[in-house]
Amino acid sequence: MHGKRWVYAMVMGLFLLSLGVFSWAAPVEIKFGHVDPPDVCTSKKGAAGAAFKNLVEAETAGAVEVKVFPAGQLGGERELIEATKLGTIQMCMVSAAIAGYYKEAQVLDIPYLFASAPIAWKVMDGWFGKEMAEDCLKKTGMRVLAYGETGFRNFTNSVRPIKSPADMKGLKIRVMESPVYINMVKALGAAPTPIAWPETYTALQQKVVDGQENPVSVILSVKFFEVQKYLTLDGHSYGVDFILINDKFFQSLPKETQQILKTSAINAGMIGRAIQQLNSALGVSQLKEKGMEVYSPNPRERALFREAAQKPVMEYVEKQIGRTWIDKLMKAVKEAEAELAQ
Repeated sequence: MHGKRWVYAMVMGLFLLSLGVFSWAAPVEIKFGHVDPPDVCTSKKGAAGAAFKNLVEAETAGAVEVKVFPAGQLGGERELIEATKLGTIQMCMVSAAIAGYYKEAQVLDIPYLFASAPIAWKVMDGWFGKEMAEDCLKKTGMRVLAYGETGFRNFTNSVRPIKSPADMKGLKIRVMESPVYINMVKALGAAPTPIAWPETYTALQQKVVDGQENPVSVILSVKFFEVQKYLTLDGHSYGVDFILINDKFFQSLPKETQQILKTSAINAGMIGRAIQQLNSALGVSQLKEKGMEVYSPNPRERALFREAAQKPVMEYVEKQIGRTWIDKLMKAVKEAEAELAQ
């Protein structure tokens, strides 16, 4: 009798083991790539990646292991998106390069769109962001778990203070190799000059170009203050980070795990935003201490920038993706502005 019980127990044990019930089953692995440094105090994506890893692993009691690969260890943003799309890695956190795979994201590059970060957050975390995530999933097979930010981009130069579009005339401004940014700078009266990012500092140092545009935190971290004298806080473009996951992999997970990934990604995106905002706030004072002259346009001057640049870029974007997403975004912005004005 005891022998039969022993055989029964062994059979049941092997059956349960085959189902992966026992706790020593290997954890699910998520490879998460981004291009920013790993430092959680200065890097928005670094902070978001670390937060996501720790939240997921704690909430799943180790059943899911997140391996974060920062600083472009798995390639640039295009390579990370491609790998996520193919399922070579499971997740990535990317910004501008997403437009190469989901062209509707170009709508977010329309200049002078968001008057403040809270307006942008309401838009991306509300119905507009939800509809964009659903459309992205349908067209790419990648699910947007949450949004973060790369921050507002601002102009710097080594020639003169920029207080209005008139001051841009004649300046050579380094831009990303993007038609949207080329059109924007041209509309403001300057000469857009596409230069690869690794060559930007040297181009500024050698006066190949007079200026460039980037978030305050980037201007500080790459020491542009050594080769640029003037900073204009015009906030012409707000960069959005997309936290993406391969949907086939996502759907293979239990519903409880899916929910943990969603909530952890939302928290991670918010933490990335907080780090970006903190470094931008502190960065302005630090850039002043480094000798830069900082100017913040008043509402009238900001309106001049918007009137000069927004329409030409909007016309270009409309040719690329049609009018639907532009109208949706403008509607969402107006709603967010009204809500925050109450």
